[in-house]
Amino acid sequence: MSPLQNPLDGISVFLPSHNEEGNVERVVRGFLTELPKIARDYEVIVVDDGSADKTGEIADRLASENTHVKVVHHEVNRGYGGAVISGIRAASMPYVLLADGDGQFDPREVEKLAAFMPEYDVVVGRRVRRADHLGRRINGQAWTMLVRILFGISITDIDCGFKLFKRQFLDGIELKAKGAMISTELMARMAGKGAKIREVEVTHLPRLAGEQSGANLKVIARAFKELFALYSDLKAEGAEK
Repeated sequence: MSPLQNPLDGISVFLPSHNEEGNVERVVRGFLTELPKIARDYEVIVVDDGSADKTGEIADRLASENTHVKVVHHEVNRGYGGAVISGIRAASMPYVLLADGDGQFDPREVEKLAAFMPEYDVVVGRRVRRADHLGRRINGQAWTMLVRILFGISITDIDCGFKLFKRQFLDGIELKAKGAMISTELMARMAGKGAKIREVEVTHLPRLAGEQSGANLKVIARAFKELFALYSDLKAEGAEK
């Protein structure tokens, strides 16, 4: 894509990564190529979430080769939510992009999201053709429907791991979810802060290496537990206002 007409002052991209040795270098290098086209300054943060493979080692090497790359290491696996929270805390630029470290999003499409800044406060991806098996797609649609009913969020792809935020809307936010529920919590809290949100169609690529964990029964059970805990929290917070 061509350089953005109005480049962002700076963007932090963080990549939650657990056992992604087959993807991490390709994904990081993809963002390093594209970010100078859309921002005056940039950083790519790999959050190595207790990986048992060479994810952390590869990320450290990339950081030693390029000062725009940073690495956050978790000694033990904290889950997707824990990785997202660490990525947000490590980000230092005015705009912050969550991009899953599995390589299923195209770094060239950051421009699609950035084009709507600063008019919007949060720009989120919507996977046009989700490159996952049928069961995972059905579960995702059912989860999104439930979330929209509970929280009144209009987003149609709540769990899309490609989201761009104005940093000011992330500062001071308290996130509690440790698993896949983090995406729902993020958007519910953004809506609660009055953020202006835009949804943009993005490409979803097949996973080239590694394995997905989202369909794990323990992961699903924790997501439902955290979902109703968040619903209770937000209801209590609303009653206090």
